[in-house]
Amino acid sequence: MNQDLKVDEVVEKLESGQLWVVNSRRRNGLIVLREFHAEFAGPGAAVGGDLDSEGIVGVIPIGNLSLLSPDSHEAHQNAIKIRLQWIRLTQNFTDQPRPDDRARMILEQFKTYFDQATVDLVPDQAFALLVGVLPRTIRRVRSGFVW
Repeated sequence: MNQDLKVDEVVEKLESGQLWVVNSRRRNGLIVLREFHAEFAGPGAAVGGDLDSEGIVGVIPIGNLSLLSPDSHEAHQNAIKIRLQWIRLTQNFTDQPRPDDRARMILEQFKTYFDQATVDLVPDQAFALLVGVLPRTIRRVRSGFVW
C-alpha cells in the first residue's frame, strides 16, 4: 500500500512540470515507462520538467527513492547530463543483437547498483521495455534458462 502512495507522489511531482533530481547519495532510481519503451533515471539524473512532460504511462521507483529540487542552474544542467548518460548506458545494451544478451546485461547492471531483492521486485515488463526485448526473455534469463 505504501508503494502505491509512493508512486502517486512521484507521478504528482513529474506532472508538476518542475525538474527534479534523483538523490545521488542514495541507491535509488526511477524507471519511467512510456508506451513502447522505458528509461532509467539513476542517482544524479534529472526527472520531470520538459524531459518527462509527455507520454508517461507509469513509473517504478527503485530503492528508497528521493527526488530533490536542483539548487542552481549548474545543478539543473548537470542532472540533465547525467540523465543522458543513463540513457546512453541503456542504449549500449540495446545495441546488442541477441535479445538474451540484452536481457542479461540490463539485469547484471541493475544488480551492480541494487541488491537482489530490489532487482527481483522490478517487473519483467519494465526490464523488457528498457532494452527492447519481450518480457518472457527477461523471465527466461532471470530463471537461468537460456536457449
